[in-house]
Amino acid sequence: MKGIRVRFAPSPTGKLHIGGARTALFNWLFARSNKGKFILRLEDTDLTRSSEDSARSIMEDLQWLGLNWDEGPDKGGSFGPYRQSERLPVYRKYLQKLLQENKAYYCFCSAQELRAEREKAQQEKRDYKYSGKCRSLSKNMIKKHFQEGKKAVIRLKVPDTGQTVVDDLIRGKVEFANTLFDDFIIAKSDEWPTYNFAVAVDDYTMNITHVIRAEEHLSNTPKQMLIYEALGFQVPHFAHVSMILAPDRSKLSKRHGATAVEEFRNEGYLPESLVNYLALLGWATGKDKDFWDVEEMIRKFRLEDISRSPAIYDKKKLSWMNGHYLRRINLSRIVSLLEKEAQAKGWLEKDVSQEYFGRVVDLVRSRAKTVNEILDHAAYFFEEFDSYDEKGVEKYFCKDNSLDILYKALEIIEESPSFTAGELEESLRLQAEKMNIKAADMIHPVRLALSGRTATPGLFEVMEILGRSRCISRVKKAIEYIKKH
Repeated sequence: MKGIRVRFAPSPTGKLHIGGARTALFNWLFARSNKGKFILRLEDTDLTRSSEDSARSIMEDLQWLGLNWDEGPDKGGSFGPYRQSERLPVYRKYLQKLLQENKAYYCFCSAQELRAEREKAQQEKRDYKYSGKCRSLSKNMIKKHFQEGKKAVIRLKVPDTGQTVVDDLIRGKVEFANTLFDDFIIAKSDEWPTYNFAVAVDDYTMNITHVIRAEEHLSNTPKQMLIYEALGFQVPHFAHVSMILAPDRSKLSKRHGATAVEEFRNEGYLPESLVNYLALLGWATGKDKDFWDVEEMIRKFRLEDISRSPAIYDKKKLSWMNGHYLRRINLSRIVSLLEKEAQAKGWLEKDVSQEYFGRVVDLVRSRAKTVNEILDHAAYFFEEFDSYDEKGVEKYFCKDNSLDILYKALEIIEESPSFTAGELEESLRLQAEKMNIKAADMIHPVRLALSGRTATPGLFEVMEILGRSRCISRVKKAIEYIKKH
């Protein structure tokens, strides 16, 4: 397939949410798999709500996800500008074309007149459609209204018979009777185009071949096709992607947790895990496989494999996948992601080496689901603690032999020649045999003494990294705690 051009066209009125990120990903994958172009366009004609901060945030999130674009506001290209707010001359050109060809007309109806029409429709218990009273205004009357200072919108003349058929690459043929539509507005009284008109003109003038977007835009598609037809444009291929629903199958919202890419980023999710997860929300890969690298996705991606059914958001699965990536990516990358926060916590003072920090991170990342969780799991390696897990105290410190266990562990710690994980494990397990107790009965109280926690990575690796002196002081501290309580 040659000459593919797709676009992601967000409105810069807020953050990039996962629904939008998935739409961008599907467009990007389709472009890359067909050696086409991926275009970023900012639909910022809502001047009161659009902001440069939002535009910058969206672009940063896309870049963080690795969804690089070939043309866009920051890169330029042969079909710019790539901000709708800078394309008013383009829209005016095509609005004038429709007016001159009598395919659109000025409408001077006031808000009061339109309200009266709507109220009459309600009284007659019928759906409201604009009456078309300005459809046949003469040129003289139009001129007179403008001379009187009246404001006018521009409406498209919509056929009152026939059907508009969307041949959707995901949903198949979707038919809309033209009687569903009135002569809808394509330009407001301030001369700015409406959404549907601007999108249709932009997609045509930017040579967009495939419009891949969210299912919620399907209802806009017949109007855009009517605009294409009126202008004599070739209609692009459409593909409408199903919604992402919450676990209870309701509309996904903030009450279900993080929904914006920036939030996932701040919570410590990795871009590759989020991209992998989003790809699986609606893309039927044909394989019972969860983990895909980007190159595999590009090779395998086809629009025909996108499901018509809604995708169900599952943050637990995302966290599980993120933990998988955390265990496999380069250690130096994780360290670099954590260094700023570790410095803020005072963990990287002069007496803490980069080697020590790296060893800690490498050990505890096996238990973490996010980068931020690594910091929590690593805390006892850098900070002293004054309390112990309450359930752990009851279970491991309140036994009759708990002091004896810790005293024996202290002897091993003090006398271990090399203080390696292997040596410590052998010695502690042998001591448990001598005491006629299970190894776990010795390991758990020692773990609680050294970390204040009941769950850590392997105890013997923890001991080796903490070092002899810190292990001695903490076991002694635990012994004193038990004596007092």
